[in-house]
Amino acid sequence: MDISGKLRQVNGRLKASKVGVVVEQAGEKLRLRATLPPKPGAKQTEPSQQRVSLGLPANPDGLRRAEKEARLLGAQLAAREFDWARWGHVAPSGPVWVCGAAIEAFEAHYMAAGGTVDTWVGDYYKPLRKLPPGAVVTAALLQQLVESTTPHSRSRVRACVAAGALAKFVGVEFDPKPYRGNYSPTKVAPRDLPTDVAIVEARNNVQNPGWRWVFGMMATYGLRNHEVFHCDLSCFPRVKVRETTKTGAREVWPCYPEWAEEWGLEYVKLPNIELDRSNQKIGHSVSAYLSPLLDFVPYDLRHAWAIRTLLFGWPVELSARQMGHSVDVHTRTYQRWISSQQIESVYQLLVGREDRPKPP
Repeated sequence: MDISGKLRQVNGRLKASKVGVVVEQAGEKLRLRATLPPKPGAKQTEPSQQRVSLGLPANPDGLRRAEKEARLLGAQLAAREFDWARWGHVAPSGPVWVCGAAIEAFEAHYMAAGGTVDTWVGDYYKPLRKLPPGAVVTAALLQQLVESTTPHSRSRVRACVAAGALAKFVGVEFDPKPYRGNYSPTKVAPRDLPTDVAIVEARNNVQNPGWRWVFGMMATYGLRNHEVFHCDLSCFPRVKVRETTKTGAREVWPCYPEWAEEWGLEYVKLPNIELDRSNQKIGHSVSAYLSPLLDFVPYDLRHAWAIRTLLFGWPVELSARQMGHSVDVHTRTYQRWISSQQIESVYQLLVGREDRPKPP
């Protein structure tokens, strides 16, 4: 991502404010440059131009945070309160990590071990980015991070996992288990999913051809928001989801092949959005555009597809494989959402079959 223009604007504002600190880009990360006192243990005795690692990504969000850090550094210098320990350097008396450097090193370790960018951003960086970049990683700081989230929530579980992994990486003794709570996906209230009639009516409210095509793909194939943008339709009406998605490559058949045909889904009409971004951000764009037009969230189209396959009598293994998750996840997530009315419909369908077993 090219942020050179925004970087010049940030440094322009810092210069105009006479902060005395410059934000620099080093590869995919951001750092600060300023005239600073000698580091602890250094041989030099006079202040010099030095750099401070922030561990922030070189993107617009990272720039916003880097500008705040630059102003903080400038204020500390002006007040003669600058301390290298606050910015990642302490006297060499033992293995000590500061948050910015620790997160940066942990990311490199995670990716080298085969991790994916989306999982890193969603499960680790998202909670860890709340840590102050220049603060020393301690058990107390990690506990504070975890307790800043809502108890018994998914965000609390995610913070515990990320904090525990970072603690293990840097050698800090911290056990997040006591703070995890009792959150479980099975305790989430069932969704009030749209009926198939409501889905058809909602599609008619989407006027933009590109977004209407996205809506149709999600409704017909049960795709995740971002997966619509990673499809191969060369075997239409079957679609292939490419390996760039969360769960790897897979094939999906339409539940209601009539929708695939009537809605002309074989003719790809992508909306005009930036695709050179993470899957998470692409998914957010889908939600941001479609949600105001609907009485439900776009992701409910995927859940409705899953329930529909159960009502159609598809084997659970088949539905789970096409959705890109395990049979266990599929069963725990969707079978508990089937309403009494839906069960009655399936019952009437099955007992009404002419080839069903008859009593003696």
